[in-house]
Amino acid sequence: MTRYPRDLRGYGPTPPNPQWPGDAKVAVQFVLNYEEGGENCVLHGDAASEAFLSDIPGAAQWPDQRHWNMESIYEYGARAGFWRLHRLFTTANIPITIYGVATALARSPEQVAAMKSANWEIASHGLKWVEHKDMPAEEERAAIADAIRLHTEVVGEPPRGWYTGRCSENTVRLVGETGAFDYISDTYDDDLPYWLEFGDRDQLIIPYTLEANDMRFATAPGYTTGEQFFQYLKDAFDVLYAEGDAGAPKMMSIGLHCRLIGRPGKIAGLKRFIDYIQSFDHVWTPRRLDIAQHWAATHPPKRFERPSRMNRDTFVATYGGIFEHSPWIAERAFDLELGPAHDSATGVHNALCRMFRSASTNERMGVLTAHPDLAGKLASAGRLTAESTSEQSGAGLDMLTDEERDTFTRLNTAYVEKHGFPFIIAVRDHDKSSIMAAFHRRIDNASDVEFAEACKQVERIAEFRLMDLLP
Repeated sequence: MTRYPRDLRGYGPTPPNPQWPGDAKVAVQFVLNYEEGGENCVLHGDAASEAFLSDIPGAAQWPDQRHWNMESIYEYGARAGFWRLHRLFTTANIPITIYGVATALARSPEQVAAMKSANWEIASHGLKWVEHKDMPAEEERAAIADAIRLHTEVVGEPPRGWYTGRCSENTVRLVGETGAFDYISDTYDDDLPYWLEFGDRDQLIIPYTLEANDMRFATAPGYTTGEQFFQYLKDAFDVLYAEGDAGAPKMMSIGLHCRLIGRPGKIAGLKRFIDYIQSFDHVWTPRRLDIAQHWAATHPPKRFERPSRMNRDTFVATYGGIFEHSPWIAERAFDLELGPAHDSATGVHNALCRMFRSASTNERMGVLTAHPDLAGKLASAGRLTAESTSEQSGAGLDMLTDEERDTFTRLNTAYVEKHGFPFIIAVRDHDKSSIMAAFHRRIDNASDVEFAEACKQVERIAEFRLMDLLP
């Protein structure tokens, strides 16, 4: 058995309506990353200087040395950029979320006081602004615990949101296992929040962004002017607002950094964007914690038995009858590379159909001959499977006149004599009259044509049956 851990399905074609407060058509959420004083620096016990997200082109780490220019750029963010952004958001009356590196917050008591006074949410951005990708799991678990402890000391209360940024493959799981957070944001995979399961705990994920993000002032390709940043944000907002107007509201995350967007020439674009969205009705500008609380109340987690997590016996018992009297199809499907994308009617249907389509002609013929005649002797004797009984009765085949029954019997007999298998049709797509018309239309087809058509109908029947069982 192989299982694929990545979820490439998400909400699929029909995401939930978030039902934002005030019937908002889009939730625009601003994050300000506070990293200044928590970056790589030999003063902080790190092996080298910082090289990430600054205005120094092509910056590289300096092993065992302080990088004076890099440090001063980070210091600009704390000394000047933060206060410029504080004035902007408090004047606009927009509460924001701080992603606060714990060691950076500890070195900036006045900024922390200003964040709290403005009623901004202070979420955790980890202990230090360093890479986690090479940390052993136990080391990272300890760093997470230290971040929570230091954050609580500095801020006065523990963080309720988490975003590492420079994370490892273990980060989300390790943070989720703490049970300490209303949400985690170390993903970029959706426009809406969603739930992950960690053992008995349901963990809310609020995805973040690396594209509607001022970090692109420091990466290539990226923005070089505030106007470019404004135009990108405006385009994203316009698309999301239109989707919300059409009944599918979403969330727009915007990532900011004190040392980047806090520069005068860059913040001009952010100011324009704030002015722009404030000219619209039905726009919600919450903190991420507000989104988390709303989502938990409006869309609480709903667990169901996921096919990709079933053992073999349960999987075959649950889906072995989807193809009539052919459990071998489910047996083979269980051994495929199933994952979260298969935890739906469409996903299981695809897995089962793969095994049906790759089977030998004789095996597929066995599936066809396992199907009962429509309104035939088995139906009269009450010996159909529960699924077939429901399907035939839904099309009215359990309430035939004597003349209709005689016609079906005659056609069934002629069809089987010619093709060697019963006439198969997905009756849920039809009513009694259209089934009869299809019978007359198909009976004179060549047997290879009918074999192919019957196989398609078997797959369609399976699809309907799975829709009764799964999302």
